[in-house]
Order: sequence, then structure tokens, then C-alpha cells
Amino acid sequence: MIRSLLYNRSSNAVIAGGKEQVTAWQQQADSFIWLDLAGEPGDTEAQFLQDSFGLHPLAISDAQRDRHPPKVEGFDNFTFILLKPMGAKPSDLQFSSIQQAIFIGERFLVTRSSGDSPTMDRLFRQAASDTALCGRGPASLALRLCRLSVDRYVRLLLGLEPRLEVLEEEIMEIPDDSILAELLNYNTELKKFRRVFLYHQQIFHELKSGTFPAIDDTRLHEIIDVYEQQERASSLASLYYELASDLVDGYISVASHRLNQIMKVLTVVMAIFVPLSFLAGIYGMNFENMPELHSQSGYFILLGTMAGIAAILLTIFRRMRWL
Repeated sequence: MIRSLLYNRSSNAVIAGGKEQVTAWQQQADSFIWLDLAGEPGDTEAQFLQDSFGLHPLAISDAQRDRHPPKVEGFDNFTFILLKPMGAKPSDLQFSSIQQAIFIGERFLVTRSSGDSPTMDRLFRQAASDTALCGRGPASLALRLCRLSVDRYVRLLLGLEPRLEVLEEEIMEIPDDSILAELLNYNTELKKFRRVFLYHQQIFHELKSGTFPAIDDTRLHEIIDVYEQQERASSLASLYYELASDLVDGYISVASHRLNQIMKVLTVVMAIFVPLSFLAGIYGMNFENMPELHSQSGYFILLGTMAGIAAILLTIFRRMRWL
């Protein structure tokens, strides 16, 4: 998919179109274009971007790859940013990241996404209807895209906290293996979040600390704003990761405690029945010369003895608070 927005500074007008607007942009010195590409790259895409915008072949190659670590790099006439925002709308904490490349020039903004990007669609619609967004220039639009992308992560993370509180209560009330499976899944996903945020933090730290083409000093506050939001997202991901890990440990501790209680009861039962079984085994032997077997009250004496032993053991276990 290829779409574009052509903004003319003189008329303060935005025209939506496709690839054909690149020619009009090249002919209008007071215009700026946002070209957005998505999906699988075509055979001629790399050459087209190189010829039309002067993009470096290695930067284009990185942008077209399905997987590449996020980074920022300055070239002669543009700044190249590679991010990993969320793709399609996630379910709970499940998310799939996409690769999103951003080329920022003085008069152009080129974006390329490896998959569907709700954030990109949202900003594109806003820019098409609000000339003020385009009027701020390519760098401002790019930073706004970055801010919207990290906002999606933050909203998803903030929605996790109530669920963790519920799981904490369920662990104490009705521990179940499904709770452990859910917590382990959160741990796995939060690790991915933390890795992405560490990359993104490094990118915006470099942007706010250095000088890059097509991004002037007037954008410093916008860069700091995105950096701080990335920092907040990273902090939340680390906090919830530790909380989920603590809940996993808590679940295991509760499960072990319950198992110990069960084993304690079984041990008490076994301790009571071992001497009784011993007596029953002795008098259950088929020997002729067993005087007690010929006693008229032997059966009742044996039952009484067994009951007494059981009562004594129960009393001892109660005093030891095993029961």
C-alpha cells in the first residue's frame, strides 16, 4: 500500500493521494510530502526511494527487512529512525510488534511499516484533515507518530495493573494452575516490552543529546517529551514484570504450603494407623498357640487398646498443633 499527503505551504492545503504526488512535490519548492508505505516491498521500491528522495541504499535495506533492532542514524540529508511499535490491536497483554522505518528530511517524511499500524492510520487521517499538523513540518509529524506509538504501550501496561491485583486475590482464595499459566505469560510478554523500551530509550536519548539532519533545536522539547514517555513505559514494564514474578513466587509458596498441609494430615493419619495395623497384624496371624485368642474378652480388650492408642496420638497431635 502506498499513500501520500502533499502539503503546500503557500496555500496551506493538504491533498491526499498516492505515489503520483511525488512528481508534484518535486516541482513545488514550497511543499512538503508525507509518503507512507506498508506491506511487502515491491521490486522497484528501493530504487524509487533512492531516486526520488536521495535515501541511502543501506537505510532502505534496513527499512525493508522484517526484523532489525531499533536504531537512529543520521545521513547527509535525512535522519533515519527504526522503531518497533505495536501492530494490530492486542488482546490483553498479547502483542505483535512491527518494524516501522521513518525517514525525516527537510521537505519530506517517508514512513514504511512491515504490517498494519493503527497508530499510523490514526495520524494519517488527522494530518489529512488538519493542515496545522502538516504545517509544523516533517520532524514534528514524525515525533508525534513516535509519541502516539509509545502511548499505546503505556495504555496497555496501565490496563494490566487491575488484572494483577485480581490475580493476587485469587492466589490466596482459589489457587489454580490457570493463574500460574497467565502469570508466566505476562512475564514473557513483559520481557519483550522491556527489550523494546530499552532500544527506544537509547534512540531518543541520542536524539536529544546530539544533532541530526532535518531535526532542529526547536524540536528538542518534543524529543524530550517522547523520551520521558518511553522512560515511563520502561519503568512500568519493569515494575509489572517484578510484580508478576513476585506473584509467581507467591503462587508457588501458597501451593507448597497447601501441599504441606495435606502431607501433614496424611502423616497424622498414617502415624495413627501404623500401631493399629501392627496390632491387627499380630492377632491376625493363624497360629494355634496364641493365648489371647482363647480369651472371651480378648477381642474387646484389643479394640479398647487400639482405641486408646488412637486417642492418645490424637491428643498428642492436637497439642503439637498438627490438627
